[in-house]
Amino acid sequence: MEENEPQTGKFALTFGLILGAVSVIFGVMLYSLDLHYERGFAVQSVNIALMIAAIFICVFQFKKANLGFLTISQALKLGAGVGLMSAIIGLLYFFVLSNFIEPGYMDKLFEIGKAQALVTNPKLTEEQIDQGIEMQKKFAWMSYPIGLIFSVLLGLVFGFFAGLIFKKAKPAY
Repeated sequence: MEENEPQTGKFALTFGLILGAVSVIFGVMLYSLDLHYERGFAVQSVNIALMIAAIFICVFQFKKANLGFLTISQALKLGAGVGLMSAIIGLLYFFVLSNFIEPGYMDKLFEIGKAQALVTNPKLTEEQIDQGIEMQKKFAWMSYPIGLIFSVLLGLVFGFFAGLIFKKAKPAY
């Protein structure tokens, strides 16, 4: 009798979409509370906790569907897949937010950055800070691929730890 092994891609897609949707809901909540410019420890901690929960639940559900067996490579695939799918959805939301919902979003971010730079680096002149901001504006598009890569790498790390916790090899016989 041949067993149908579950596909890691299906699980990664499902849980990546769920994580992406929850992250967008969190982003909309921040926007509605006018906290979408806040990138402090609390906001980042919630995003990381959501990702960890989604990956661990995904790996656990995959193991359950795979008759209780799981390899670390499967967990790595699941983690990277969840990270990739959620990053794509999150970046799409960010694109819509910064270009359609609030077109001045990036300019406001740069203003906030300038104000913080003036406070934290009193030795820098305003002209030097403006030059730095202009350079950041030229490379703002890089936030998309960097965010994608960072999310996949985090997914790999969390998938690895989930794999270490839930790992169970199939017997050789």
